Amino acid sequence: MTAVLTEQTGAVRRLRLNRPESRNSINPELIQALDAAVAAALADPDTEAVVISGNGPSFCAGADLRHLLELARTGGDPLAFLARISECFTRLETAPKPVIAAVHGHVVAGGLELALACDAVVARAGTVIGDGHIRNGLLPGAGSSVRLPRKVGDPLARRLMLTGELLPAEQFVPSGFVQVVADAEEFEATVAAVALSFTGLPPGQARLKHLLADPTVPEALSRELKVFAEHWHEQDIAARLIRFFDQRTVR
Repeated sequence: MTAVLTEQTGAVRRLRLNRPESRNSINPELIQALDAAVAAALADPDTEAVVISGNGPSFCAGADLRHLLELARTGGDPLAFLARISECFTRLETAPKPVIAAVHGHVVAGGLELALACDAVVARAGTVIGDGHIRNGLLPGAGSSVRLPRKVGDPLARRLMLTGELLPAEQFVPSGFVQVVADAEEFEATVAAVALSFTGLPPGQARLKHLLADPTVPEALSRELKVFAEHWHEQDIAARLIRFFDQRTVR
C-alpha cells in the first residue's frame, strides 16, 4: 500500500497520508514517502500550493508507537527516526510554496507537529488537537516545544504539553493556528477555497516565507532532539509503551 497518495487539481497538489488502519501514525515508510512527495510537489512548476491531509478516521495520531516499542525492546536509538521527521517538517515550514494542513479526527503528537509546520490549517468539525506526548511518557521530537508556543501562545502551549490534553479544533481559531473549522459537508470545499487563495499570485511567496522564517528555530529543534534523547535513555520507555498497548487491549 502506498504510504502517501498524490492528486493534482489545477495548481494545488494534495498529499494524503495513507495508513488509515493506524490513524496515519508515522513510521519510517510514511515519512520517507511524505518527504519524497513534498520534494516532487515543490519541484513541479505547475504546483503553486500543497495540501496535506489523511485517509481514514484521523489526520495523524503521531509517531507509530509500535515502531518506538520495537526500538525500545531491541535497544535501538530512535533519534535518527525522530530527526528524519523533524527535518521533513522543517522542509515543509521553509518550503517556497504555501502548505495547508486539512485536518480531521485526531491531530496528536507528531500529527500536531506536522500541522504546526504548515502555513494554514483547516479543520473539520469534531477534530481534536493536542500534543499528547506526556501521556505516553514521551517528549516531543519534531517541533512541538518549538513551534506550538509560537502558533498558539505560551500559556496554551504549556497547558497542552504539560497535560497531554486534547482540545476541540474550535479552541485554536482565536490564536489563528486553525484558520477555519468547517462542517463535514463543507469541509472539502473549504479546503479547496483556502488552498486556491494562495494560488494565482505574482511571484514573491518564496521570498516572503524566507522573511517570515524564525532564525532561532534550527537551534531550538536541535535542543528538543537532545532532550528527547536524554529522556529516552533515562526512562523505561518500553514498559510505558507496553502498558499503553495493554490498556488498549483491555478496552
